[in-house]
Amino acid sequence: MQGLIMAAQLIAGISILVILHELGHYWAARAFGIKVEKFYLFFDAWGKKLFSFKRGETEWGIGWLPLGGYVKIAGMIDESMDKEAMKQPAQPWEFRSKPAWQRMIVMIGGVVMNIIAGIFIFAMMSYHYGEKYTLNSSLIHGIVASDLAEKIGFKDGDKLKSVNNKEIIYFENAFSSSEILGENTTYIVARNGIDTSILLPATFAKEYAESEKLDFLIPRFEFTIAETVSGLPADKAGLKPGDRILTVSNIPVPYFDLLQSVLKELAGKQATFSLLRNTDTIITEIEVTPEGKIGISPNPEALRYDTIQPSFLAAFPIGVKKAVETISAQVKGWGRIINGDIPANKAVQGPIGIAKFYGGEWIWSRFWLFTALISLGLAFMNILPIPALDGGHVVLLILEMIIGRPLSDKAMERIQTVGMIILLTLMVLIFGNDIWQLIAK
Repeated sequence: MQGLIMAAQLIAGISILVILHELGHYWAARAFGIKVEKFYLFFDAWGKKLFSFKRGETEWGIGWLPLGGYVKIAGMIDESMDKEAMKQPAQPWEFRSKPAWQRMIVMIGGVVMNIIAGIFIFAMMSYHYGEKYTLNSSLIHGIVASDLAEKIGFKDGDKLKSVNNKEIIYFENAFSSSEILGENTTYIVARNGIDTSILLPATFAKEYAESEKLDFLIPRFEFTIAETVSGLPADKAGLKPGDRILTVSNIPVPYFDLLQSVLKELAGKQATFSLLRNTDTIITEIEVTPEGKIGISPNPEALRYDTIQPSFLAAFPIGVKKAVETISAQVKGWGRIINGDIPANKAVQGPIGIAKFYGGEWIWSRFWLFTALISLGLAFMNILPIPALDGGHVVLLILEMIIGRPLSDKAMERIQTVGMIILLTLMVLIFGNDIWQLIAK
């Protein structure tokens, strides 16, 4: 069932973004009086399709091959490679008859729509859910360092103070992409009352990408039980919200991260739990699941939050800021990949990898978050100067403006063919990497 939910979220998210992207091309083309012959979600490869209808001059439909979508713009060398149509005299309603600046607007229309979609989703999430931040000052027990964090100098209990000479107000802002992907990023932490400097090494981005543990640092906190999961060991043993777990098999667990570590060590075994309920101490036996869980969620003590609930209009600057940060992180990330700092097979995800990000449970906030991120990712990828992508067409149009004439149809066909070969090769590699990662795990 989880696999089906992942697939459904992926298809829904990608379908929304493909439709919006192609609408960007469609609306721009129609604004300049250019005929659009087809508008398809998914590809109708070899003429096979699931559904179609004709409205006006455009055939609207859904193809059978779920690898994106397209609009077929009259008089344009595109994926269809319709050479016969290009042999006919140019018509005033064709793409090739329009000035280069109009054609460029048509080509970037899809990218613009994906950027607008990303901004809009971020803005509406901010407006609906608000912006919740953990006050760094409330981390009175400091942080829990992952293996990678310990390797570069962090230790459990460190209290974050600043990054690159900027005070850390909110914990979530301590490890943004700009810091992780930046150079000479330096943290100041308080350790046993003494300020300690930690410099992220030049190899950090690569090691972070390869790390299986995405929680580089997490807050350390004392806790009580917030709720139990019906049918799991804690529920069966009678644990209740408000209970405080004191020890597990005589091991003290004052912090939630310590409880998690102990449960992993006792995975699949029977353990003795000592609980504090109001003023009573309760001893009970609980069998830990093979995954090292008992089925509880914690209620963190001491942690405090700032929740900002922006107005409808105020949410849009927040959406713009998040979109800019996302695209900036992508640019930095790809720069690191090109330089060899981050292995491409760890950083680039195909459909299977993306579906895993959505998760096996349909949570709307997570669905819209990843849809926004993918939308901006599609915008960035599509503007790359690769033939057959929008960015490749833009480069050719700029070249046409420089030399004062369009390239020949034959040259355009060859460039398009090379672009399609490049894209198909990349798709095979990305799909192959997805499958290999599944096999490796």
